[in-house]
Amino acid sequence: MDSYDVLVIGGGPAGYVAAIRAAQLGFQVACVDAFERDGKASLGGTCLNVGCIPSKAMLDSSEKFEMIQTEAHEHGIQVEVASVDVSRMLSRKNGVVDKLTGGIAYLFKKNKIKSFFGTGRLVRQDEAGWVVDAAGTEVVARHVIVATGSNPRELPLAPFGGHIVENSGALSFEAVPGKLGVIGAGVIGLELGSVWRRLGAEVTVLEALPGFLMAADDAVSKEALKQFKKQGLDFHFGANISEVKQDEGGVTVTYAEGEETKTAQFDKLIVSIGRVPNTQGLGAQEVGLELDERGFVKVDSHYRTNLPGVYAIGDVIGGAMLAHKAEEEGVALAEQLAGQAGHVAYDAVPWVIYTSPEIAWAGLTEKAAKEQGLSVKTGQFPFSANGRALGHGDPRGFVKVVADANTDRILGVHMIGANVSELIAETVAIMEFGGSAEDLARTVHAHPTLAEAVKEAALAVDGRALHM
Repeated sequence: MDSYDVLVIGGGPAGYVAAIRAAQLGFQVACVDAFERDGKASLGGTCLNVGCIPSKAMLDSSEKFEMIQTEAHEHGIQVEVASVDVSRMLSRKNGVVDKLTGGIAYLFKKNKIKSFFGTGRLVRQDEAGWVVDAAGTEVVARHVIVATGSNPRELPLAPFGGHIVENSGALSFEAVPGKLGVIGAGVIGLELGSVWRRLGAEVTVLEALPGFLMAADDAVSKEALKQFKKQGLDFHFGANISEVKQDEGGVTVTYAEGEETKTAQFDKLIVSIGRVPNTQGLGAQEVGLELDERGFVKVDSHYRTNLPGVYAIGDVIGGAMLAHKAEEEGVALAEQLAGQAGHVAYDAVPWVIYTSPEIAWAGLTEKAAKEQGLSVKTGQFPFSANGRALGHGDPRGFVKVVADANTDRILGVHMIGANVSELIAETVAIMEFGGSAEDLARTVHAHPTLAEAVKEAALAVDGRALHM
């Protein structure tokens, strides 16, 4: 029976990063992963195969198409006819995915990580460690890391299949649907709905909650809703779905909106109502691995489960289901196993929605800070007063800084606009170091850049914005 120091179950962002970092630290590492794409084993989990990466490729392609149609003439560029070749667009998307997933396989080889394709199942603990069935081969490991990720949550009234799809299906439509329904106005629903809306679909979003992006700062969610409605997305909030029927022609959804019952017909329906932990085939019940009431693996602050030598990270333990959060947990745990002080600053994990305009935030919203009894001051600066944004042709949105009124420490930063997925990083760094709005305001920013809006928002905290 082969023996390893660390065996990782799951090859997504949490698992493959944990495996690589553990190997860098001198551990003998193996990883077992059951994910497959197009009938072939493929490392990288949901994120690289059917989530983060392919969706961004499609978002970028669709944005270029819309820019050619609606904005090119403003730059003096005349295009007579623009059309969409969906098959070529999908081929490009798949090429990006292949390159990145292949890169992980290369990194495994480089770091001498043994890879098993299939399900990893906890079998028993003996003197040498944990015996694990790694895709049909029993191996033993001193440390086992469960990083099995999550799966799309299925709506009981609308099981996946046919014209009803989750994120992976929505990234593989062979043609642009005429009418597209989206259940759930969260990150996935907004991003995928935006892709097909830009390519020509008529998109209707049904959201059960009464408000829009309620986790975001109120100012951001209000601006985002205005922008998305202007783009043609049709939103229905407080939509209580009572029936979903599917036939060869499409999908019919019946829902209540207030006191009124409505029916909508779609060619395709995307269900994006969250994700559930993936513990199928893990052997949790057989070995006594403790799960919480929602099915997530229970861990302490050091990712230890109730079973000695078994740890868990990523989506399967709950919290923010973000690839970068999962990666950081993988690094932190590997370093802890090596006796180092691995740590994740959860209060400074950035959130990003890759729509157009993009949305990004980290830390507390103004409302949440006040609910915690903190005295706050805020500063806000619009991209409409930023030279690079005007030159780029996209002055939508703003940057908002929330700071402690007594200490000036930054509590949160919230943005909506072009490329804010990149701009959020510097504010996270400031927050990681417990920095103040003054620290951010005194930092020299290159001119002209979008990042100057971040500096100006920090200056605005004390009413010192220079260009507003």
